[in-house]
Amino acid sequence: MYCTNCGENMNNNQAVCLKCGVKVGEGSSFCQECGAATRPNAEVCLSCGVALKNKGKAGDLNGQDKTTMLIVCFFLGGLGIHNFMMGETKKGVFKIIMLLCCGLGGVFALIDLIKIATGSYVVDPTKLI
Repeated sequence: MYCTNCGENMNNNQAVCLKCGVKVGEGSSFCQECGAATRPNAEVCLSCGVALKNKGKAGDLNGQDKTTMLIVCFFLGGLGIHNFMMGETKKGVFKIIMLLCCGLGGVFALIDLIKIATGSYVVDPTKLI
């Protein structure tokens, strides 16, 4: 495994790079598998052909299919089910509480539905549980 910020070789159990201090998975300058330099918006490494992990981009949905997330958000969004599927446990629990306390879970689900449909929904990998 290599640091995606500086290209330094790392152990698989490291949480941060000892050379540059960046968390594992943050950065898009180097391939995580071979350590070769990559372009910032590249989807695959041109040296080894591995898919690059560029988390936190708008429309990423933490690896979930956009159509599936739209359907789940439309039907079960007020309960925050789509948030649980994307790994956003805190947001999901918040939506359940808001639905039970004041009935606002559907409003937040509608906002998420619009963001998912337009591709502007961002899953923050640092806030995942």
